[in-house]
Amino acid sequence: MGRAHEVRAAAMAKTAAMKSKVYSRYGKEIYIAAKSGVADPEMNLALRSKIKEAKANQVPADVIKRAIEKAKGGSNESYDSLRYEGIGPNGATVIVDCLTDNNNRTVAAMNQCFNKAHCKLGVKGSVSFGYDNLGVISFKYTDEDTMLDTLIGADVDVNDIEVEEGEMTVYVAPTDLHKAQEAIETLIPDCEYSVCAIKMLPQEYVTLTDPHDIEMWERLLRLLDEVDDVQEVYHNVEM
Repeated sequence: MGRAHEVRAAAMAKTAAMKSKVYSRYGKEIYIAAKSGVADPEMNLALRSKIKEAKANQVPADVIKRAIEKAKGGSNESYDSLRYEGIGPNGATVIVDCLTDNNNRTVAAMNQCFNKAHCKLGVKGSVSFGYDNLGVISFKYTDEDTMLDTLIGADVDVNDIEVEEGEMTVYVAPTDLHKAQEAIETLIPDCEYSVCAIKMLPQEYVTLTDPHDIEMWERLLRLLDEVDDVQEVYHNVEM
């Protein structure tokens, strides 16, 4: 056992932490969707779409159910969507999306993360102009022509389709993410997704070579990952 056991345990703990982060994120988003209308997916399109996205990302049914029941129970929790844009070394940029019930707490946490990593917070729009906002869906499939015909037939605004090592990634307009998902599932019943989300994708990537820059950048990502309010982190650094 020894070292091998420690490595496996650490890997399992990291995987569990990542899953917990995903579950927490979708729990909040489903709660918000349910609170913003009727807490019934049959009568609330936003809620139905968010549940579909959560299931595509392997969020357990009980997490989804708890979020909806919480909204039905009249909880007074409310969340604000906040976006932070930052600049790191050698042209590195980062976008951090948060959902928070305490703006002051989140602002303080962001300042602390960036200061400790020797990076700078920018103003709104200082970084995001270099990113494209797209719906991204990845799954096992290789026939690009058939997929393109299927998506166009479903009136999906397709930005691009890529295939690499048996995995297809479809890029669509953000508003067409769930429409694209439905079209894919008519072609591939029980399709399993490795990615199904709206993302900010950098138009250009940079590579960090200086050991100190790499250390600070990795510190920033690690610190951001530890902040509960952080929902998504997008950056242009090739790791």
